[in-house]
Amino acid sequence: MDRTFPIGKLAEGAGCKVETIRYYESIGLMPEPERSASNQRRYVARHFDRLIFILHARDLGLPIEAVRQLIELCGHPDAPCDDADAIARRQLEDVRARIDRLKLLEAELQRTLDSCQHGRIAECKVIESLAQCGTCARRHGRPPR
Repeated sequence: MDRTFPIGKLAEGAGCKVETIRYYESIGLMPEPERSASNQRRYVARHFDRLIFILHARDLGLPIEAVRQLIELCGHPDAPCDDADAIARRQLEDVRARIDRLKLLEAELQRTLDSCQHGRIAECKVIESLAQCGTCARRHGRPPR
């Protein structure tokens, strides 16, 4: 029989919160654990392995649905990995797009700081640029009328 452990030990071992595990169970990413006679969740090594898989995927920024798809693919070890590759490729494209947006933000912040005269708030370029937003990468809507 496998050694079992409570949810707190699973969380501690995986470096996450108990609430995280409960959430992943509630949305079906984690399999339901066995229950003790006192109705306490009892986990085994396969739960730990699944949790580490999920946490690593989430650390890579994969959305919940992509993690769900990857878990489903794990159930078909002889299938080609084209679908898994496609999920990773999409995530890489998303990461690169975020990096591009962050580079634009970095440049905007640098321009703002470069124009700073270190004077009074009335002439502060940081405050001015936030109020004007004319050079923002994102365009905001019009004020309500």
